[in-house]
Amino acid sequence: MVDISKKRLDELKKGFDGKRIAVIGDMMLDGYFWGDVKRLSPEAPVPVLEVEDEFFRFGGAANVALNILTLGGVPVPVGIIGKDNYGNIFSSLLSEKKIEEKGIIVDDERPTTTKTRVIANNQHVVRIDKESKAPISKKIEEKLSIFIASAIDSLDGIILQDYNKGILTPSFISKIVSIANKKNILITVDPKFDNFFEYKNVTVFKPNRKETEAVLGLRIKTDKDISSAGKELLHKLNSDYILLTLGEEGIAVFEKGDKEKRMPTKARKVADVSGAGDTVISTLTIGLAAGADIYESSVLANYAAGIVCGEVGIVPIEKERLFETVSKDNL
Repeated sequence: MVDISKKRLDELKKGFDGKRIAVIGDMMLDGYFWGDVKRLSPEAPVPVLEVEDEFFRFGGAANVALNILTLGGVPVPVGIIGKDNYGNIFSSLLSEKKIEEKGIIVDDERPTTTKTRVIANNQHVVRIDKESKAPISKKIEEKLSIFIASAIDSLDGIILQDYNKGILTPSFISKIVSIANKKNILITVDPKFDNFFEYKNVTVFKPNRKETEAVLGLRIKTDKDISSAGKELLHKLNSDYILLTLGEEGIAVFEKGDKEKRMPTKARKVADVSGAGDTVISTLTIGLAAGADIYESSVLANYAAGIVCGEVGIVPIEKERLFETVSKDNL
């Protein structure tokens, strides 16, 4: 276990402020229609939802950017939206949160990735997805690459947030990592199944158990399985660190030439795991940017995940609550 003193926590808390973190990946919009069902439609044997509330929130990489904001940092989202109504809503949310949108490119050839949830009588009854999973065009990739190159000197870190919606292509990944490494900017990755082994030579690679099992073709059940998987990922990806998230079993941190460290989950109650991965990568990255080492950052990220898992729905982690929780636990 890694203990962090009160003095050190205060240093890190101050260090979070103003850190500029680029979040590059699949920007999404989450929509919600809430209401009651009191009758069936005369047109078909289906329920009629009488909508009482409708709202939209950031999803995907945009939720990671929001987490950076609530942790005291300055998010720089980099991705695409469509030339549609959902894109307008996305832009209005950026404006509302005072998040800069210079890195958001409008692509009129694809829709804004939107996941709309219909909730009737407090039951989630259906989700409607509007998206394109096709790789971005070379033209859009070039525009995004130019923006990253122009912004790199102002950044304290980069997060690559991949949901396999076509933004992070192999060639784009290679360009981003090359730009970051030339400038010695820390770069962390939250991968999905596709392009898993394209993320070589990054600072931290953070897969979960399911993703790791799928790409390595094995089942992770025992401590020995966890160790074997982490070491194999270190070897294949040549990253500085591997942070393997294991759900209720916490996280395992791997470093070249050093013994792995395990950290049990900090979730006291689990109401909803939605968005926990976004919280982990956000907290981990801004922690590293603030001067924390990999183990201190992992402890903070572990606590942050535990806090948001106790909430219903996707909610960002608040800096004050995070440090209060860690401080109380370390008294």
